[in-house]
Amino acid sequence: MRGRWRPFVADPGHDPERRLLGRARRRLTVQVAGAISVVLALVGVLVLCFMEHQQSSSARRELAAAAERADVAQPPSCVWLYEQRGGTVRASPGAPAALPVHAELDRVGRGGQPQVTQAELAGHTYLIRTQRRGDAVVQAAMDLRYQAAERSRLLRTLAAAEIAGLLAAVLVGQVISRRAIAPLGEALARQRRFAADVSHELRTPLTRLSTRAQLLARRMRGGTDPILLIDEVDQLVTGCRQLGEVVEDLLRSAQHKELRRPFGPVDLAALAAETAEAESARAQARGVSIEVRCEGSGDHVVRGVESALRRVVSALLDNALGHTSPGGHIWVTLSSDAGVVRLTVRDDGVGLDPADAEQLFTRFVGGGYGLGLALVREVVDGHHGTITADGRPGAGAVFVVRLPADTTGPPPRPEPEPARSSRRDPLPG
Repeated sequence: MRGRWRPFVADPGHDPERRLLGRARRRLTVQVAGAISVVLALVGVLVLCFMEHQQSSSARRELAAAAERADVAQPPSCVWLYEQRGGTVRASPGAPAALPVHAELDRVGRGGQPQVTQAELAGHTYLIRTQRRGDAVVQAAMDLRYQAAERSRLLRTLAAAEIAGLLAAVLVGQVISRRAIAPLGEALARQRRFAADVSHELRTPLTRLSTRAQLLARRMRGGTDPILLIDEVDQLVTGCRQLGEVVEDLLRSAQHKELRRPFGPVDLAALAAETAEAESARAQARGVSIEVRCEGSGDHVVRGVESALRRVVSALLDNALGHTSPGGHIWVTLSSDAGVVRLTVRDDGVGLDPADAEQLFTRFVGGGYGLGLALVREVVDGHHGTITADGRPGAGAVFVVRLPADTTGPPPRPEPEPARSSRRDPLPG
């Protein structure tokens, strides 16, 4: 977060959750596109079969009508007629030389039943009907190449439609898959965000409780009168209660419920002093002093949720402790002006690059650094306030929180004592 901090963006290729979502999205796209393509193919086959059936039925009707009534010299379009009387065969003008089929003429002439056949002659396919008409035998023939040409055009049209439909199906599949997978992606993102929030929010209070418990255990083993340790025990009890508040807020967040606790007057100065007192044991273990100062004579009361604002102060102090070397100092200053209460946390630690100040409040930037400050900004924004950061490398950093002042009066609770900054021996590692 400080010093040599650089923005970092995780590589999606190394994110198993993103890879899983990508595979699911591609699979769903293929399935949707495949289903649409199969439907289009089935429709095309049905259209082709229907066309072939209609062509066959129409050709047979035309041949039957031509064989019954048409004049050999003036046959219908695309039909040729042959008439056999005695041993002579008369043909329509322009009739193919490969026709008629004499075997069929002779068979029907000997008393056979009307016959419809399909024959391949001279490289062409003909549909032929042979029947008796009066004292003559008539044979009507139709060249099926025109019907074949129509089917070929239909096949090309269906193929083009199938390709266009496949492309459209892929696009539709992508849209459907993105919309279908989006809730899963959002759920995974919420899960990751909740895990990160839990790990960060619980780290500071647990570290604080562990440090104070170690200090208490060491003093008890050193023979300190238990009566003198009542304050330390009270601090442990208070820390456990505050940890419970954090867990409760996290559980409410996991149930997708916004913070709906009623806003009330919160004395920010008292909250800062209380938090500094809670951090005093850890600060002493690190050899760092914390000083809380109030400027001006007015109240430093804002409207908000006490547990949430306590986490803001705690996160800022934790951030300062993490970047302040032994022997360093942290100053927490409260001031009020023009309806705004300012909470300033300044340290003389490693500092930060002013160009990176805004990035500090972005989630998961820098490989996870800045998560605590991102949560701080969310709480401050929820209280209609602002937070800014400034500093210089090696010259410390300063964070300023501005919140609207409460005009209804101070909260009904006594002012806590300011944080003690006396030093003790560091705890053993």
